[in-house]
Amino acid sequence: MNFDAFFDRVEENGLEISLGVRDSKKPVLLSNEALFQLPLISLIVLIMAKDRRKPYVSEIGRLVGESIEDSMSGFKGSSQHVGWSANLRVRTVKAISFLDYSKLIVIPNRKSRIRITDLGIKVVDRALKVETDLSYNLYQISKSYRNICVNKQLDLELE
Repeated sequence: MNFDAFFDRVEENGLEISLGVRDSKKPVLLSNEALFQLPLISLIVLIMAKDRRKPYVSEIGRLVGESIEDSMSGFKGSSQHVGWSANLRVRTVKAISFLDYSKLIVIPNRKSRIRITDLGIKVVDRALKVETDLSYNLYQISKSYRNICVNKQLDLELE
């Protein structure tokens, strides 16, 4: 069904959508964060965990922000400083909790590096296999993450 046919049917059947205030007692299960932000951040964390250079758990929030900032042109040079965003770090913690609960990653202990499971590898491979904007952006984020790691290594060698 195309867009015009949908609205023609709505008009024919006399359907109405109530836009009244929601009952505040009911929890909102599918917020913008749940529908878009957390899945994207989860995929970014999986991409990092799949890379040869596994990130420390304590650095993931910063690395997610820097990778997004470096790879997506809308964030380059912006005043939002996504790499330092406290909201992004909170959302990254939620994403890591989801990934750990879903058994897509394993966190051996608090000070260790995250590891991706076989199921997590399958999820990442499937997301990258389909040729869409998502897979392109995930490849860009992967490249950005590798560049951040290489730059960090070079900085350590200079000191």
